[in-house]
Amino acid sequence: MSMLPSNQIFPPNNGSWSEPGSSTTLTFIGCGNLGKAILRGIVTSKSSSGKDLPPNTPSRFIACVNRAESASALREDIGSLTKNLTVLQNDNVRGISQANVVLLACKPYMAKPILQASGVKEALKGKLLISILAGVPVTQLQDILYGKEDSADGSESERCRIVRVMPNTAAGVNESMTVIASSTPPLPENLEKLVNWMFTRIGSIVTVPPNLMDASTALCGSGPAFYALMLEAMADGGVAMGIPRKEAQLMAAQTMKGTAGMVLNGEHPAVLRDKVSTPGGCTIGGLLVLEEGCTRGTIARAVREATVVASLLGKGTQGVNGTRH
Repeated sequence: MSMLPSNQIFPPNNGSWSEPGSSTTLTFIGCGNLGKAILRGIVTSKSSSGKDLPPNTPSRFIACVNRAESASALREDIGSLTKNLTVLQNDNVRGISQANVVLLACKPYMAKPILQASGVKEALKGKLLISILAGVPVTQLQDILYGKEDSADGSESERCRIVRVMPNTAAGVNESMTVIASSTPPLPENLEKLVNWMFTRIGSIVTVPPNLMDASTALCGSGPAFYALMLEAMADGGVAMGIPRKEAQLMAAQTMKGTAGMVLNGEHPAVLRDKVSTPGGCTIGGLLVLEEGCTRGTIARAVREATVVASLLGKGTQGVNGTRH
């Protein structure tokens, strides 16, 4: 039986790794805030517990960046946590060539020049490419790498397998809500376990069909900004009534966190709201003001608008936030 190169992990027939228990290298193409949070989560999780690790958990890490300042920051920040980190500057092909799994974490507009650079397509052959690029579907990355015709007709053995994943900014405190697009055909079980394990290092995960990724981007990717606005408004109300800013912000943040915790523990938001609304009390009075201000519909509309914008961005449309109404 012919053997695959040691770093080729996705043969088209069975999806097995080349050697059970062999060393696995994870390369980051771009390693900004999100990439660094993912890398830190994986490194610290491996060092704190040897249990429940998926087969071929990454044991070596390569971070490819452009600027010397980024390279120095990574060596200082992550290098203090592991000796198995290599930082490369302006050498993506080398980093990809040495990898089993590649995580694409650059800015979305940089995807095309990076993936079309000489040697990249060949270096990705037979590997798993995980993209965390906002608004960029798998089909777009396939077209960049292989062209529209080759994307449809090309041999699987000559290509990489691409998975789209969307973490959010709360990854920095290991509280990301990460959305993973389901794959067609499905990933082999060992690779699916690896992807799931990687992103549970930084929070919670959910898998959805690819057609729901734009809505998920609006709800989870844009969501922290929406919640931050609501939190700020709550704190402003407290400040207006005499509570000092520092205390008001803490009170609003902890109240939001506690409410979210109750919902995550199974409490339905409507039931929770009703429990707090004593007849004739202050809560129902405030809720009616919010309803009169169309708060529910406005927030839902913001999610819908962000979904449309995410979809247009994925198609390369310019000026997507111009007036459409």
